[in-house]
Parts: sequence; structure tokens; C-alpha cells
Amino acid sequence: MPPAGGEPRLRIRAAKGRSMADGKSAKKATARRGARGRTSAAKAAADLSPRIVDAAIELAEEIGWDAVRLRLVAERLGVPLAEVFAHYRDLDAVADAWFGRAWEAMLAPPPRGFAKWPARERLHLVMMRWFDALAPHREVSGEMLAAKLYPSHPHHWVPLVFNLSRSVQWLREAALLDATGRRRQMEEVGLSALFLATLALWLHDESANQERTRAFLRHRLEGADRAMVRLWGSAPPPGAAKAA
Repeated sequence: MPPAGGEPRLRIRAAKGRSMADGKSAKKATARRGARGRTSAAKAAADLSPRIVDAAIELAEEIGWDAVRLRLVAERLGVPLAEVFAHYRDLDAVADAWFGRAWEAMLAPPPRGFAKWPARERLHLVMMRWFDALAPHREVSGEMLAAKLYPSHPHHWVPLVFNLSRSVQWLREAALLDATGRRRQMEEVGLSALFLATLALWLHDESANQERTRAFLRHRLEGADRAMVRLWGSAPPPGAAKAA
């Protein structure tokens, strides 16, 4: 026979064990709920960022970019202004995010056999991807650029210069241009000028499917290609760069 009082002690220990197990299960459930809550909050925050850009674009189509205010964007989305600030420091940052979509489109995977295309055709494709991405809101895009060039916004001018230089580097990457040395320098200068010239025309292009812009860009690329061949010979194929 078990010692007197042994059975109650066993029941107490068993109850304590169940209580501890229940406590651990509750803690795990709380941790899981907390993790799900953090994941949901992070997802909601990530979803809000593109919605802010979309709402700002919609407003700009209605009242013009110059009249857009971040508080109006917050009101349209039904969120506190502080949540908009958590994603974008000012309206210029929203504009940068809009143009960022164009660069993402430009850097999307190329079609099959892209590396075998002539350099001018590769450039035409990736540059038109940039313009095509912005085409649905071309006028607003132009208003954004004009706002960056306001005389009262000199703090935007220097970033524009650096953004152009960075953009040309990504353009060369997307088009698989691997030249080095002086040829590369000439490409960078020429592409910077070509991009700005094409942008100036595109901002006023009312033709169907931006055909004027496409034809202008193709013509300029063909001329630039002939000039580069006369000066440096044929461009090195992708992955086989050679010093100029």
C-alpha cells in the first residue's frame, strides 16, 4: 500500500504538471498571435506605401501636382498623416517613388535572346520601358519634374544630377553595355544627352502609343551607333568587354 497521504500528493503534482503545460501552451499561443499581429502590421505598412503613391497620382490628375498635399493624400486613404510621414518624408519622395516604378519596369527580365540583339535595339527596348511605365500619367510626371526644378527648391537640383548619372549606369546595365575606358565615357555622356532629349520630346508626345518618341529614339540610336562604330569599331558583345 502507498504511504498515507501519498495519493493526494500525486494528484497535486499531476495538477501542477497540467498547470505548467497549460501555461506553456498559453505562452506559445500568445507568441504565435503576437507574431501574426506583427506580420499583419508589417504587411499593412508595406501595402500602404504604394497606395500613398497611387492616391497622390489620382489627386494630381484631378487638381495638378502643384496642389497636392500629403494631408489630402492621408484624407483620401483614411489614415493619419503620421502614417504617411512614416513612409515618405515629403511630396518629392512620393515623386521619387513614382519614378522608381519606371526604373523597376526598365530593369525587368529581358526577352529571350536579348543578348544577341544589336546594342541600339537593346537600348531602345529598355529606354522605352521607362517611358511606357510613366505614360498613363505623362502630364503628372512632367509636373513632378517641373516641381523639382523650382528656383525655390535648390536642394532638389543636386540630387537630380546624381540621379541622372545613376540612371545612366542602370541603363547601361539593363542594356548589357560592357564597354570600358574612353568608349564607356563616351557612352555615358551620349546616353545622358539622349535620355534628356527623348524625355523633352516625350513630355509633349500626343501620338498613339508614343510613336513619335519611339521613332525619335530609334533614329537617334541609329545615328549614335554609326558614330561609335566609326570612332571605336563595333561594340563588344555582352560579357566580353574590351578596353577602348
